[in-house]
Amino acid sequence: MLCSVRSTALLVVFAMAGISPAVGADGARIRPWSHNPSFWQYQGRPVLLLGGSKDDNLFQVPDLTEHLDAMARAGANYIRNTMSDRRDGGFEVYPFQQLPDGRYDLTQWNPDYWQRFEDMLRWTQERGIIVQIEVWDRFDYSRDHWRPHPYNPKNNINYTYESSGFAREYPAHPGRNEQPFFYTTPAQNNNTVVLPFQQRFVEEVVRHTLSRPHVLYCMDNETSGAEEWSVYWADFIRERARAAGVEVLLTEMWDAHDLKAPQHRRTFDHPERFGFVDVSQNNHKDGDTHWENFQWVRQYLAAQPRPITIVKTYGADGSTHGPSDRQGLERWWRHVIGGAASVRFHRPPSGLGFSAKAEAAIRSARLLEEQAKFWELTPALERLRYRVENEAFATVKPGRALVIYFTDGGAIEADLRDFPVDCDVRWLDLSRAAWFRTARVEGGAWTPLLAPAEGSWIALIEPSASSR
Repeated sequence: MLCSVRSTALLVVFAMAGISPAVGADGARIRPWSHNPSFWQYQGRPVLLLGGSKDDNLFQVPDLTEHLDAMARAGANYIRNTMSDRRDGGFEVYPFQQLPDGRYDLTQWNPDYWQRFEDMLRWTQERGIIVQIEVWDRFDYSRDHWRPHPYNPKNNINYTYESSGFAREYPAHPGRNEQPFFYTTPAQNNNTVVLPFQQRFVEEVVRHTLSRPHVLYCMDNETSGAEEWSVYWADFIRERARAAGVEVLLTEMWDAHDLKAPQHRRTFDHPERFGFVDVSQNNHKDGDTHWENFQWVRQYLAAQPRPITIVKTYGADGSTHGPSDRQGLERWWRHVIGGAASVRFHRPPSGLGFSAKAEAAIRSARLLEEQAKFWELTPALERLRYRVENEAFATVKPGRALVIYFTDGGAIEADLRDFPVDCDVRWLDLSRAAWFRTARVEGGAWTPLLAPAEGSWIALIEPSASSR
């Protein structure tokens, strides 16, 4: 009865706001591609999502339109948007209304927060940029960020420490999942004091997003929480979307760095609930292990394939999550070549964001996409021999196109036995985002291939014009 009442109330709110939540509920919405559900389609056409941005909660940044324009010019069409409000940059605001005495009323909204969110949704839709929302970010509710937060009882008029079950401090890393904020659902602690305010917040997120065809939902940022928490919020959003006649796509981002860990099976094994899979934590791995773990996920999902997203690619000079730009670029490219549906550089300092190197990678991928559609290719490391660890990676459309990514120069042999005798190899310089040269190679056999120089390269091998 409660869900029915809430859903009806939500539809009334839509109507009062002049929002038609079913807009874009047909093939125009972002959804798995009908011909290859490992990839996305948007506006009825297959699309590869590529991105890199300077922050995670982009709706809060003050120069958002300029940032989105720069990304769009480079071919980026994918952002991460946490609903985070922690004041890392000094420009962030909380979603709740602050009263004259400095405390917050969790039953009243801060219009500025929600207008920023609405503007981001409108501007990204205008530019064809897909938004992956993370509803909860565990870092907002622990350590220094908990002290000023409106959910902290000392900062609101709605509940006390005693009634809420909250403590004054949560000094441990949030990965330890000690914050009872993430235990409020009926199947956990059934915290009837705090949960209604959380529900109200998520309903407001849903109210702003259901009418938008370009939104994906992730429940948490790299959570180590209980499955019951994730399931509750996924079902909560799905029920409200269903009542509004909208089909939404949801996932969860688990904290385990090992993609084979039981934690990840919570999404892998439940396609009825989670319509896509995020494996960003694979970016704590490198080299062939990084590739092999991702390919293991693809094979695990093969019976019911879904898009796999990597919304955070770690790695930048000085980062604790991969202390070099090269690691970040290699991880990004291995996932692109490896068959990911969405790949984004994490924000600085943990990732390359939308730096010049990130932009060059995105531009390079779009140049390659003009010649070989990623959704028609299949990762195929077996097409290469005489390679050494992390030297080269491949994806193929048999007899039509073989794409080889060289991490730093190198020499291998490529299996062109199903290609015509006359083939062309086009070299793409990934550091410059420019085609370098085209040469003739022999097909119909294992064929030697030498990268033009050190540095990262793509070799695109296709039948020559005379062989087509």
